[in-house]
Amino acid sequence: MKLTSYWTESAPAFEPTAHALPAQCDVAIVGGGFTGLSAALALARRGASVVVLEAGERVAAEASGRNGGHVNNGLAVDYAEVAAKVGVEQARAWYHAYDAAVDAVEGIVREEAIDCDFMRTGKLKLATRAAHLDSLKRSADRLRADRVDTDIEILDAARVRGEVSSDRFEGGLLYKRSGQMHMGRFANGLAAAAQRHGAQIHLDCCVTKLERIGRGQAHRVHTSRGVIRAGQVLLANGAARHGGYGTFGWLRRRIVPIGSFIIVTEPLGAERAQALLRERRTYVTIANIHHYFRLTPDHRLVFGGRARFAISSPTSDSKSGAILRAGLEQIFPTLAGVRIDYCWGGLVDMTQDRLPHAGERDGVFYSMGYSGHGTQMSVLMGQRMAAVMEGDAQANPWRGRDWPAVPGHFGPPWFLPAVGLYFRLKDRLA
Repeated sequence: MKLTSYWTESAPAFEPTAHALPAQCDVAIVGGGFTGLSAALALARRGASVVVLEAGERVAAEASGRNGGHVNNGLAVDYAEVAAKVGVEQARAWYHAYDAAVDAVEGIVREEAIDCDFMRTGKLKLATRAAHLDSLKRSADRLRADRVDTDIEILDAARVRGEVSSDRFEGGLLYKRSGQMHMGRFANGLAAAAQRHGAQIHLDCCVTKLERIGRGQAHRVHTSRGVIRAGQVLLANGAARHGGYGTFGWLRRRIVPIGSFIIVTEPLGAERAQALLRERRTYVTIANIHHYFRLTPDHRLVFGGRARFAISSPTSDSKSGAILRAGLEQIFPTLAGVRIDYCWGGLVDMTQDRLPHAGERDGVFYSMGYSGHGTQMSVLMGQRMAAVMEGDAQANPWRGRDWPAVPGHFGPPWFLPAVGLYFRLKDRLA
């Protein structure tokens, strides 16, 4: 079992064209994940000189390349809950932003001819209890009543068993606009497209300090490889722990890095995989400590979840892998004893309200806090923040939102075990 991401392991590493760090640029982007690369592509297409500064040794090495491979529409939290807080009009707009995000991924894949197995087969939210199914039915009714999403369908237990080889589920809610792709190959294609349009990508280049020049948006960006003067700066580094708290402290007090863990089986063979998940959608259970899964084109099962409320590390990943194997075998008893080829963890940049935050502070632009729904929203927000930086403030769907700090959060998230106990208790009492 390899303690590494299947997506990065099964795709060749992107190798950027070698450049010396330039003395200046129009835009410096901190972070070479989907947000940063998407923004770089959008800005470079418009003629800006763009430099992407990635602290790691490859692009999309953090959350963008360490997720479950889902490209789903729908909010991370219940639509009705959001509507009760901010009103129907705003909640509808945010929901539709996720529709636009899936479209944005598909658009880039098509326009830049990226070979990443992108397909839209839908997402099925699965209910393990009758009460969960009732909740999904209420959600579907509200989405239709508020004219938010009519491209959804409730499936009863028999229909779910017809496509998911498990007797664990009482039914589900199908979101037909959702998709999936190979994250490693998409990342490489996105980086290559940004570079082809003129952006420079610098790996192993950690940003250590931002020094504002005057009261505008220009900054001296101090990195491990030198200093660059940038007309504008976009922070797209999410929950990554590179750099000091002094530089990114304001943002880090508002993001809780929560581990999410994934295992991938050996190839199951076409016939066995098809019998397991006939429609080859993305699947997610609705418990607080939930699971998510899908098949790969080479017929492996990718199975993930918040197995442990801990930060990813080799030891933590191994422990989480054992927990996930037990969960996999509970849902799919026919896979008992199947070989696990990959096991890894990644950091979810969770916010208190589980919604993204993006804007400008002290002359620095930022977009992050995708809370586990970032593979599609990060791509869209790269495009939207490019537009914002060119003067179109209305392009940001998350503009104008308050973002209070997480109480007691000043460094590493010491409180994660308590959070895990709380959510497990909620699931037991549900």
